Amino acid sequence: MRLLLLLVIGLAGIAPLSLRGMEFLKVSEDGSGFVLTDSGQRFRPWGVNYDHDADGRLIEDYWHDEWATVESDFAEIKALGANVVRVHLQLGKFMNSADEASERELARLGDLLKLAERTGLYLDLTGLGCYHKADVPAWYNDLEEGARWKVQARFWSAIAKRCADSPAVFCYDLMNEPVLPGKEGDNEWLLGELGGKFFVQRIALELKGRSRKEIAKAWIEMLVEAIRAEDPRHLITVGVIPWAMVWPKAKPLFHDPEVGQRLDFVSVHFYPEEDIDKALAALKVYDVGKPVVVEEFFPLKCSGEQMEQFIDGAGDIADGWMSFYWGKPAADYPKHGLQGALIADWLRRFEKRSAKMTRVE
Repeated sequence: MRLLLLLVIGLAGIAPLSLRGMEFLKVSEDGSGFVLTDSGQRFRPWGVNYDHDADGRLIEDYWHDEWATVESDFAEIKALGANVVRVHLQLGKFMNSADEASERELARLGDLLKLAERTGLYLDLTGLGCYHKADVPAWYNDLEEGARWKVQARFWSAIAKRCADSPAVFCYDLMNEPVLPGKEGDNEWLLGELGGKFFVQRIALELKGRSRKEIAKAWIEMLVEAIRAEDPRHLITVGVIPWAMVWPKAKPLFHDPEVGQRLDFVSVHFYPEEDIDKALAALKVYDVGKPVVVEEFFPLKCSGEQMEQFIDGAGDIADGWMSFYWGKPAADYPKHGLQGALIADWLRRFEKRSAKMTRVE
């Protein structure tokens, strides 16, 4: 099966990009969603997070020695009916030092752009990852806030420069689930360990007399400026935890109209429980006048059927969706065992919905 998929992708690579119709993307003029830049055709992101493989390895752990794996995974993702892949890039891999980006990793990112163009899959490039704590350089971990932000800006400058000319980039996501410190400050940049990975990261350890909004706005503007100096075109967002699921009266922070003014659209991560109405009410909080993408979703705490109810119920709010793919198609999961059966069932549901979700209206 993998060989057949690779053959299909290889043949697709023969045709010029213009014949395959991959165009740059932008927010529609009325702010209600996304469109292809040249044709004006509507585009709904329907994709997956390709955050690690079945063994928990991050993409930089294997994309040099096992590039064929990445190629076959992209073919499988395309076969699922997806049009976007969210890839998580680790700062410790892309920055050799505080001042120097890794040309080796940037070159591989260039290969990923070409693969995406051949496959017809757009990339959500999420940056500044520190998911494996052991891979975070000591020099980076020891930096104070201002110096740390400058390194983050250099990371994004290097990424944007490499990606600026490719139509395969859907967006740059500044950081996965950034958070602010409490009133007393905190000592660790990383928190929220899940399965040996740290998906949540602080952007400051102390308030220092600033409001949370002031910190978030200054951080966003610094990183957006770094990107825009190299790439004036591709969309920018930041994927956030929906605190309205925890505190119903919570308001957006990073996507507050003033704080997130420089962001092109809202990205929010949802894992609904059985009370789907509660999840839909929380999602509505992030409807702030920009397109809304549910950048992470998966039936961790609800059934696949309830997850589909959430998707259907959010039709007037969400303008895009990204679930997960961990390097194995549904048929490769064991038929026995709860976890494998759950993942396989969801992949089949995802594939079945793909034509509907990506249909141009």
